[in-house]
Amino acid sequence: MFSSAVPHKNQHYTELKRNCIKDKTLFEDPEFPATSASLYFRKPPPGFVEWKRPGEIGNDPHLFVEGISSHDLNQGVVGNCWFVAACSCLALKPNLWKKVIPDYSEQEWDPKHPENYAGIFHFQFWVFGEWVDVVVDDRLPTINGELIYCHSKDNNEFWSALLEKAYAKLAGCYESLEGGNTGDAVVDFSGAVAEAIDLEKEAFYEDQNKQDQLFEDLLKVYDRGGIISCSIRAQPHEIELRMANGLVKGHAYSVTAVKKVRLGHGLLAYFKNETIPLIRMRNPWGKTEWKGAWSDSSEEWSKVGDMERGNLGITVEDDGEFWMSFTDWCKLFTDADVCRLINTSLISVHKTWNEVVHFGSWTKNADPLLNRCGGCANHKQTFLQNPQYLFDVTKEEDEVLISLQQRDMKIHRKVGQGENLSIGFGVFKVELNRKYRMHDILTQQCVATSTYINARTVFMRITLQQGRYVIIPTTFKPQTLGDYMIRVFTDVDSNCRYELTEDKPKVRCWSSFLGYPQAVTHVYVHGAEGLENQDSTGGADPYVIISCEGRSVKSLIKKDTLQPEFAISGIFYRKNPRKPITVQVWNSNAVKDEFMGQVVLSGLVKDTTDPQRLKLRKQGGQMADEMPGNIGLRIITSTQLTAM
Repeated sequence: MFSSAVPHKNQHYTELKRNCIKDKTLFEDPEFPATSASLYFRKPPPGFVEWKRPGEIGNDPHLFVEGISSHDLNQGVVGNCWFVAACSCLALKPNLWKKVIPDYSEQEWDPKHPENYAGIFHFQFWVFGEWVDVVVDDRLPTINGELIYCHSKDNNEFWSALLEKAYAKLAGCYESLEGGNTGDAVVDFSGAVAEAIDLEKEAFYEDQNKQDQLFEDLLKVYDRGGIISCSIRAQPHEIELRMANGLVKGHAYSVTAVKKVRLGHGLLAYFKNETIPLIRMRNPWGKTEWKGAWSDSSEEWSKVGDMERGNLGITVEDDGEFWMSFTDWCKLFTDADVCRLINTSLISVHKTWNEVVHFGSWTKNADPLLNRCGGCANHKQTFLQNPQYLFDVTKEEDEVLISLQQRDMKIHRKVGQGENLSIGFGVFKVELNRKYRMHDILTQQCVATSTYINARTVFMRITLQQGRYVIIPTTFKPQTLGDYMIRVFTDVDSNCRYELTEDKPKVRCWSSFLGYPQAVTHVYVHGAEGLENQDSTGGADPYVIISCEGRSVKSLIKKDTLQPEFAISGIFYRKNPRKPITVQVWNSNAVKDEFMGQVVLSGLVKDTTDPQRLKLRKQGGQMADEMPGNIGLRIITSTQLTAM
């Protein structure tokens, strides 16, 4: 998978390294030169910058000194704690860092063969749905002989400084990395799905049930290799402000463990099985820790047995890593980024997901049917002029994950742009047989709307009932252009999953013989009441079928009820609008299904479009004999095929 990474700026690592070794030269990257343009576009670093190779900064340089660890890293002078926090998270996950730092042993300095050193390294990032291989030379910016950006505690370890250089190259320059988002960097290291959680708004600390649920979620994410980071929101003048409790505002922390810690000593602890939810974090500064309950030397640790403390690796030193109670964490931190590594493998002990990825653009066109930048649902006239994606939920109920990601904008910061668009999406439950774009919202139900935010990614986790759905990704304002990627994960394969591009049935060469639709009709059946008992227990298992010109849609069976709610709709493109539409109610039976009544609808344009309550009748015409029960429905017909 990773050998197929796309070379950034068409630079091929192996070829470039081979040429440098052959010519006995050290690589100098023409695409990211050792000049001030690679450092900044507005705010120069605080001092005279010299670009030095690792051998000129420390003795005996290495990519890794004694392996890779989340304790390796310290923050530099640029406001890039978010990137350092993401690197700390990365260091904890061998399966991830070995992808980001490919052939790490081949890239390592080899003191026995100094002739193989060519001053060139490469790293791989997941950029907008594909892995990209980024080549850099190893000239690093220093002031007074010290690295000015991300660096390791050991002055002869260089993996983090070189990784950051490759990431800065992707962004255009080092200054473009100022004030980013940890979750975004983690996604770029892994292809994970990022969810931003507003701890302050959700007020988990006030609701024990919500808090317990969140802890279980985070525990699951952490145990399955996911990555979590967090921060405390700050006013502009409070960025990196140290609070009295030891926490720092406007500063990204990496979560390095989520655990239920056993309380008590000896065997008694095992029999009582009393646990407390704790969370461990690391400050990218490599110092300055939380001073409250469960901090390194707090008295709370006396409640925990020696063996459990040993398992947790408790250290009493200011290394920037500390534990907190989960309740304190929910109360004091305001934002968390949760990056799930979604398992789509066919062979796995954990839950696996079916994933579909769509790439698209919000584009402008004077023709309303071709315009694809209609803005959010506040703009009723144009909202449905956005891209639309269809998917089915085939189980009775299924959890669905939806991630909408816009193209990263950091590269445009140098030219005074680079702000994210405000984006979001709506999810609509639509007719079971919809195949064409929605042009009007009639009875289709908006089952969920994401938040609209100027973040790179908007994520939603939602449980949906069986049926057909349409996702509409939008910018907040109409006429805003941009590219996006939408990822939809369902538990089981969701059959049709594609973009709706056609507005109505195509005219075919055989349409003149077989006919072409003259009208379109939308039928929504809400439910029935007063149905006849069908079994000895005095109930029925009804379902409904809507039929038109040989096509039909069928609802789920509603168990043991005489007042079923169907909430089902169908859309029919009718070649012969004089042919009626029938809505039949049947009782599901193991031997043979029983007819419970029907209504016949003319479906003419002039008919009422209001909700109707109609009497069920026997099979036959509109005036056949009545049967017990009524049905509630709404029917709308138009001769304009793009009306609904």
